[in-house]
This record gives sequence, C-alpha cells and structure tokens, in this order.
Amino acid sequence: MAIAAPAHPTACLALADGSVFYGMGFGATGQTVAEMCFNTAMTGYQEIMTDPSYAGQIVTFTFPHVGNTGTNSEDDETGDPVAAGMVVKWMPTDPSSWRATQHLSEWLAARGRIAIGGIDTRRLTRAIRQQGAPHAALAHNPDGEFDIAALVAAAREFAGLEGMDLAKDVTCAQSYRWNEMRWAWPQGYAPQTEAKHKVVAIDYGAKRNILRCLASAGCEVTVLPASATFEDVMAFEPDGVFLSNGPGDPAATGSYAVPMIRDVLEKTELPMFGICLGHQMLALALGGKTVKMSHGHHGANHPVKDIETGKVEITSMNHGFAVDAQTLPDGVIETHRSLFDGSNCGIRMEGRPVYSVQHHPEASPGPQDSYYLFERFAQAMADRI
Repeated sequence: MAIAAPAHPTACLALADGSVFYGMGFGATGQTVAEMCFNTAMTGYQEIMTDPSYAGQIVTFTFPHVGNTGTNSEDDETGDPVAAGMVVKWMPTDPSSWRATQHLSEWLAARGRIAIGGIDTRRLTRAIRQQGAPHAALAHNPDGEFDIAALVAAAREFAGLEGMDLAKDVTCAQSYRWNEMRWAWPQGYAPQTEAKHKVVAIDYGAKRNILRCLASAGCEVTVLPASATFEDVMAFEPDGVFLSNGPGDPAATGSYAVPMIRDVLEKTELPMFGICLGHQMLALALGGKTVKMSHGHHGANHPVKDIETGKVEITSMNHGFAVDAQTLPDGVIETHRSLFDGSNCGIRMEGRPVYSVQHHPEASPGPQDSYYLFERFAQAMADRI
C-alpha cells in the first residue's frame, strides 16, 4: 500500500513488502538500500548516525523533533556518519543550541547521507515491530520523480545483515593511541596524563566515547584493528583487553576474531571487558551462540536487570543480534537480562575478571547508570598488580 503523499514529495521510502512512504527529502540526494530499524532515543541523533554499529541500517527516529540542536564536531562518534539513512516525522528546524555549528541537513549532505521527513513514523515503527526489521530503499530526488517498482525491487534484493561481516568495513586501518577523556565543563575533552593501566582495545567499530570512558577510568588505550592476532595484542604488554561495539553478524566477524580472544583467555589471566558486538564475540569465544532478533533493540531507555544484585539499570542499546543464554556453557554466568523481552544482556566467566554487556555504558547518547562497568574493569587490572 502507498501512504498518502505530500503535495510535492521529494523523497520516498520503499519497503520490500511493497509499502511506499512519501515525504520531503533533506541531506544528500540519491538512493540507498539497507535494513530498517527504529530508535526511541529523544536526544543524540548525531551520535546515533555516527555510531559504527549502524552500518547497513536506515534509522527511523520515533521522537518527532530531530535536528533542533543542530550538529557539531564534538558529538561525532566516528569520522563520518555510518548509518545509511535517516527517517523522521518532522523536517529539521533551524538549530537552537549554543553548541551547534551546522544545520542537520547540511551536515548530512556534506557526508553523503540521505534523509526523509514528513512521514508517519509511528506507522512505520509499528510495521517494524510487527513484521521484523524490513529491507528498504530510500531515495531523495528534488524533482520528485521516482521509479517505485525499481525501488521495491532494490529493497527485495538487499542481502540482509545475516552472514555479513561489517566490522571489517568500519574498523581502523592501523593501530593508534587514544588519550582523550570524557567531556566536562568548561574544558571539554581533556587529555589523560596519569594513566595507570595499559589497555588494548579491539576496534570492531568502536565509538569514541567508549574510548574516552576507558581513558577517564585511568587507562592508557591502544586501539587495534578487528583482525588483530594474539601476538599483535600481547606485543603491547597490556594489563587488560577491551572488545568494542560494532555492526553486522557476530558469527561472521567471529570467524577471525574469536581465535584471538580464545588465545588471550587460555594463555593469559588478563582482565577482559566487552560491549555490544564485543559482548557477542566474548560469548562466542566461550562456547555460546548468537541469534538474529526480530527488530533488535535501539534506544536510550531500555531497562536491564542485574540478575546477581537485583538492581535495574536504564540503558542505551543498539543491536540486532543477541547472545542465546541457553547455549552458554558451564562456567559462564548470565549476569544481565532485558526487562523488555528477557534477552541476554551480560555474561561473566566464573572465577575470572572477564565479563561483557550487550548495552552501552558509555551513555552517548543515553543514561549513565552502567558507567561503573569501566571502573570495575580498571579495578580488575589494579587487583593484579
């Protein structure tokens, strides 16, 4: 079915089931094809669009007022937007934030990302929740001319994220050092000058604010590509190993990432901490399995229960795959669980300082309830000295 079009539509979104949404385009012109997902966060659209975990996805924002704080260079989570496209209810207004340096539409256009506004995002979100994350084609043409049949066909031909190793597309090309700490008023991002622990962070698509949180917790951070071997990691004589977030199918990335993690676990006693895809990589290395979710978890308001303490934390999430808790072997303990659907959100090794979580404790965007996990990692390294 086709949703009623505005008087002069300049963009359209076509789903693989034949549904077409017309609206007004902004950002770059052209066409993109990807998996659709929705994000319920009320703030942080710039951080979301630049989160490498969104590679291969078009993001629908359920909050209608997107763009009203503009954009600025400090809020990017990586060099350029990684999400394939943006879908919003209302067209972005002129920015009203004192931190803004560029309009959202100009920022997207300069970075080659297509966006559409003026559509019924509630209806689209319901479709995603009921049918699962659909494949979609998004087109922006100022002339308003679209080949709908070709767009639907392109959506249907999209291969999907299952079996796709996208970490290789967003990881760093070579190792580098990171010493920038979390933003604080009035100095902004201060450098880490008194590091106590040497950490090697494996970049499967690492967000900058995760690296900042490590630095703020007293870590000297060296970032290595996703393909790093055990020998690459140990060459830096780390006190701990961190496994970052990232996009795509964890089983595909695990084909080369898991052997390194297993070597670290079997040949050393180093503390290890993983987030998001890093959590899934650790679970696979320990003998667990992952599954594709219907529509995933994307937002900044997800309640997660710490099973061991009973504490409930409000968290930020962004994942379309999950660890199957039923496949975790003896010696691997489930520590956190989603209160939305009961899916796994955390594990730890019994008797070892090795743990991971599915949610994002770096709060970019989102709440800071889980920041203590970085401090726990630092304490685990301190306890070994």
